Amino acid sequence: MKAEDFDRKFDEGEDVTELLDLSRARRVREEPKRVNVDFPIWMVESLDKESRRLRIPRQALIKLWIAEKLEKLSSIS
Repeated sequence: MKAEDFDRKFDEGEDVTELLDLSRARRVREEPKRVNVDFPIWMVESLDKESRRLRIPRQALIKLWIAEKLEKLSSIS
């Protein structure tokens, strides 16, 4: 199928998923990227206390809080 035909079908609202090879599909910018962050001991202890309270790993708590902050900032701009 030519790209123009595909684009036309898509633009007209037709279901084009059957025409796609989704076996290797991935979300853009969803791959993890490792970053190293140094925290003072008091912060790590506070993070650990809160992560135990919520029963989630420290890393999950940090990601959750950063995501919440970024979402809040993006809604402001």
